[in-house]
Amino acid sequence: MSQLAIAMDIGTSGLRAQAVDLSSREIISTVITTRHPLPGANVIDHIHFALEMGGEAANRIIIQAVNRIIQELHLNTEKVVRLAVCGNPVQLSLLQGIEIRDLAFAGRRKLKSLGVVSPKREAVITAARNIPGLSLPAECDVIIPPSVCHEIGADALAMIIQTGMLEKGETSLATDYGTNAEMALLHQGRVFTGSTAAGPALEGQQISCGILAVPGAVSDLNSDISCQRLIVLDSEMIPAEGPLVNISDGSVVDAGSGVRPIGITGTGTLAIVLQAMESGLILLPCIRTIDSRLHLTDDIFFTEDDLIEAGKAIGSVRAGHITLCREAGIGLEDIRTVYMSGASGTYVDAAKAQKLGMVPPRAKTVFQVGNTSLAMARDLVFDLKKLDVMSSLADKLRQHHCMFAASDTFKKVYILELSYWTEGMPISMYRKFLRKYGFPDLLPPGAQPEIVRSVKRDIDDLGRMGLTIIQDIGSKVHVSMEGCTACMNCVEGCPENALTIFREANPAVATLDQSLCSGVACRRCERACPEKCFDLSRFFCKTSKEFATPWE
Repeated sequence: MSQLAIAMDIGTSGLRAQAVDLSSREIISTVITTRHPLPGANVIDHIHFALEMGGEAANRIIIQAVNRIIQELHLNTEKVVRLAVCGNPVQLSLLQGIEIRDLAFAGRRKLKSLGVVSPKREAVITAARNIPGLSLPAECDVIIPPSVCHEIGADALAMIIQTGMLEKGETSLATDYGTNAEMALLHQGRVFTGSTAAGPALEGQQISCGILAVPGAVSDLNSDISCQRLIVLDSEMIPAEGPLVNISDGSVVDAGSGVRPIGITGTGTLAIVLQAMESGLILLPCIRTIDSRLHLTDDIFFTEDDLIEAGKAIGSVRAGHITLCREAGIGLEDIRTVYMSGASGTYVDAAKAQKLGMVPPRAKTVFQVGNTSLAMARDLVFDLKKLDVMSSLADKLRQHHCMFAASDTFKKVYILELSYWTEGMPISMYRKFLRKYGFPDLLPPGAQPEIVRSVKRDIDDLGRMGLTIIQDIGSKVHVSMEGCTACMNCVEGCPENALTIFREANPAVATLDQSLCSGVACRRCERACPEKCFDLSRFFCKTSKEFATPWE
C-alpha cells in the first residue's frame, strides 16, 4: 500500500500545502488559502490575539484551518504517515499549542516576572495524537523544524538551504519577501540574519483592493506609451497579459488576453508604486489624480493610504538590508548576488524591485526561487535527515543574528525610510543622513541585473489533481447578542466587513468571520456599540454554545 505525506507552509498571510506520494515522489494536489485563519494581518496581531484570547483559542483556530486544508487535498488520510510543517516561530508554536509569551516580550526581567519558561523550539518529530484535534492517524509523524531565535525560524532556514547560497560561498543576500521579511547576508563565510515586520502590503493585504497571489490577482504592470498593461495571474497561477489601462482614470484601451483582474497582489502593489512614480502620477506622499486614486479598472483602485502602507513595507526591507550590511562591515554595493523567495519574491519584476530599493543597487544576478518554505517541508517528508541539516544551521546562525528591534542602525534608517515614503524627504537628504551616521551609502541602481527565474510560479508543480483555493478559511461564528438594539453601528464600524447582524432574531444574532477580523488591537465593533453589549471575546470562547454550533 502506497504511503502518503503532507507538506505545509504556515505563513503569516496564508497557508499552502501539498499532498505527496512517498513511493513515487509524485505531488498529488495543492491547496492554498487566501488569508490566515487567525484575526489580524501580521504576526504581532496573531501574538496579541493569543495573549488576550488565550493560546488555546489560537491553537484551536489554526488546527481547524489545517484540518480543512487536509480535507481539501482530497487524499485518503488513513494512508498519511507524515506531516511536515514549516513557518516562523509564532505560527509553529501556535500549531503545537506551546508557550508564546517569550515571543511577545524580549526583556528577560519581564519574562521572569511572568514566570515564563521559554521552550527550546528544537527540531522535533512527534505523533499526531500529541497535537489534539489534528485530523490525521494517531501514529502519523508530525515533523516540526527548529527555530534560530524568537523571530527567525524554520522559514528562514528553508530560504538559506533551498537557495544553495551557502554552497556558492560568495557575498550574497537572500530575502523572503512577505509580511515578515526574513533575510540572510552571507559574507566571508559568516551568515548575518534578521527579520523585519514589513507588514502585509507585500502580500497584498491591508491594501484597499489587495489579495494574495491567486488567479485574477494583478501581479505586475508594464508601461505602454501613456497606459499600463496589467499582468494578471491566470487559472494556473501563470502571469498573463490583462487589460491595457490608463491608471489615472481606469479607462480600458483593450481587454488583453481576457484574464479578468479581481484585485492587487503584493507584487502588483510594488509595480503600481514604481510605474506611477516614473510617470509622475505619484509625488511622494501624494497621488496626483483628480480623486487621489489610481484606477486599474472601474472597481480596482489604489489610494494614498495604500501608498503609505506600501512605502512602510518597502522601507523596512531596505532598512533591514542596510542594517545587515552594517553588521557585516560592507556596503550595499558589495552585494552582487541576490536571492528572492516567497510569492512576492517570485512574481515581482526584480528590476522594478531594485529601482524601489528592495534589491541592492549594484546586484549583478538575481535568482527568483519560489516558495522555499513549502519546498523545505516537501524535502522533509521525503528525507528526515534534512531535519538534522536545519538544526545544524540553526546553531550556526545564532552567532550573528541581529534583532532589528534592538538595533540603533535599523531604527535610524527606518526613520529615514518613513521620512522618504510618508513625508516626501528628498533622496539626496536621505543619503546625507546615512553619511552623517556612518552607515553604508545608498547608491542609485546600476545596470539591470541578470534575472534568473528558477520557477515559473511560487509553487512550481501543483500536482496531478491541480490547485484548490480556499477563500473562506476562517470560521464564521454566530453569537446571540443580549441587549442588542440592532443599530448596526458595529457593522458599520468594522473596517474589514467581518461582521453581519441578523435583526429578525430575538435577541439579534451577530456573525463574525474570524479570518476577516482585524484582531484584538482593533475592537472598533466594541467601541461602536452604544449599549456596550458587544464583547469580542465571546466569538472565540471554546465553551460558548454559539461557537460550537453556528446559529441557523
